[in-house]
Amino acid sequence: MGGLEALRELHFIKWLREERQSRKLILFIVFVALLLDNMLLTVVVPIIPSYLYNLDESADVVVKNNSLSQQGPPGSFHSIVSLYDNSVRLSGSNSTDPVPPTSAAAHLLQNSSDCPQSTSRLLNENVKVGMLFASKATVQLLTNPFIGPLTNRVGYQLPMFIGFCIMFVSTIMFAFSSSYVLLFLARSLQGVGSSCSSVAGMGMLASVYTDDEERGHAIGIALGGLALGVLVGPPFGSVMYEFVGKTAPFIILAFLAVFDGALQLFVLQPTKVEPESQKGTPLFTLMKDPYILIAAGAICFGNMAIAMMEPTLPIWMMETMCARKWQLGIAFLPASISYLIGTSIFSTLAHKMGRWLCALIGMTVVGISVICVPFARDIYGLILPNFGVGFAIGMVDSSMMPIMGYLVDLRHVSVYGSVYAIADVAFCMGFALGPSIGGSIAESIGFPWLMTIIGIVDILFAPLCLFLRNPPGQEEKIAILMDTNCSMKTRSYSTQGTYCQGESMDPEYDDYD
Repeated sequence: MGGLEALRELHFIKWLREERQSRKLILFIVFVALLLDNMLLTVVVPIIPSYLYNLDESADVVVKNNSLSQQGPPGSFHSIVSLYDNSVRLSGSNSTDPVPPTSAAAHLLQNSSDCPQSTSRLLNENVKVGMLFASKATVQLLTNPFIGPLTNRVGYQLPMFIGFCIMFVSTIMFAFSSSYVLLFLARSLQGVGSSCSSVAGMGMLASVYTDDEERGHAIGIALGGLALGVLVGPPFGSVMYEFVGKTAPFIILAFLAVFDGALQLFVLQPTKVEPESQKGTPLFTLMKDPYILIAAGAICFGNMAIAMMEPTLPIWMMETMCARKWQLGIAFLPASISYLIGTSIFSTLAHKMGRWLCALIGMTVVGISVICVPFARDIYGLILPNFGVGFAIGMVDSSMMPIMGYLVDLRHVSVYGSVYAIADVAFCMGFALGPSIGGSIAESIGFPWLMTIIGIVDILFAPLCLFLRNPPGQEEKIAILMDTNCSMKTRSYSTQGTYCQGESMDPEYDDYD
C-alpha cells in the first residue's frame, strides 16, 4: 500500500509539472487566493461587532465591581456579576452561592443578554467597528498604486506569493488578538496582502486569456472565488463564533492559506522574475481616461452599498431585532448566494447583452434594494432586499472587471497590472469609505437614512454607464481572430460583442489566432 501511495503522489507531482503553464491551473490558483482573501474579509463581519461589544461590557463590569469593592466598611459583603454563567456572587467572604442580584447587578445582567439594552454603546460601536473594517481597504487603497507598476517590472508570480505570506500572518493575528488595537493591526496588514493577491491575480488572468469572451469568462470564474468567500464567510464566522469560539474560524483559514501558498510555490515558481515584454501605460495616464474612471466608479459605488451594511446592519439588528450572534452572519447569506449566482450568470451573458447595459441595470437594482433594507422587521424581511443587493453587485462586478482589460487593449498598451490596480483601488475605496462614513452617518441620523443616501447615489450614477456602450479606440488596437462563422473575422474590443469586417485578411495576422 505504501508503494501505491508513493506512485500516486509521483503521478500527481508529474501532472503538476506538466500542467504548470496551464491556464486552468493558474485560474484555479487565483480562484483560491480570492476565496481566502474574501473569507477573511467577511468572516469577521458577524464576529467583530459582538466581540467588541462584549469586551466593552466586560471592561465596564470590572470597573463597577472594583468600585463596589471599595465601598462600605471592611468585612462587608458585595455582589459581583459573572458574565460566564450569569450568576451573582458575594465578595468579602468564602461564599460562592448565587444570590438574587442587586439593582446594579440586574442591570449588568440585562445588558449581557442576547438583546443589548445599552443603545448608546451600540451607537458608539458603529464608529469603532466601521473604522476597523475600513482599515483594510484604506491600507489596500494606499498600497495598490505601488503594486501595479511592480508587477510590470517583476511579473505577477512574486507579488502574489508575497500576498499569501502576509495574508497568513494576518490570519494568525486575528485568531489570537484580544484587543481592539491588535485586531486593527491585523485588519490593516490584511490590506497589504490583499493588494498583492488581487492586483497580481487579475493581471495574470488578463495576460493569459487574451480573447475578449474567454477573458470575461475566466474573470467571472475568479470572481466566483470572491463570491464564494463572501458567501461562506459571514455564516461560517457566526456559527463557529457562537458554538466553538473566536479562534477556530481563523485557524481553519490559516490552513487554507498554507494550501494556496504551497500550490503557488510549486506551480508559479515565485522565485523567478519575469517582467513584461513591453512597457505599460503609466498609471496616472490610465487614471485620466474617462472611460476607465466610469468603470471604476461603478465598481466603487456598487460595492460601497454592501460595505456600508457590513458594520451597521449587525448593530441595527441587535438594536431592533434582538438578533442572536449566529443571525448576524446569516443575514448576509442571501446577498452572498445571489452574488455568486450573478457573477456566474453574467460572466458570459454580459458579453452578449452589452456590459454597459448589464452594469446600468445592476447599479439601479442595487440602489432600489438597499433603500428597501430598513423596512425589514425581522431577519426574514431582510432576505429579498439582501438578495437583490448581492445579485446586482454581481452584475456590476462581472461586467466592469473585464471592461477594464478591454479598455486597456482598445485605448492603451496591453499590460494589465496598472489597470487592475485602478480597479482594485475602486473596489477598496468602496470598502474604505463605506464602513468609515457609514458608521458615522448611522450614528448621527440612523441606519434607514444611511441606506436611503447610498441607494440614491447608486441610482444617480447608473446612467453614466451609457458612455461605455461603444468607447472609441485606436484602429491598430483591433485584434484579428479566426471564427467558425467567417473565415477571418475582426473582433473589436467593443463592449457590445463581435462583428465581421471582411472575408480575407493578410496572413501576417495569423499569429493572433
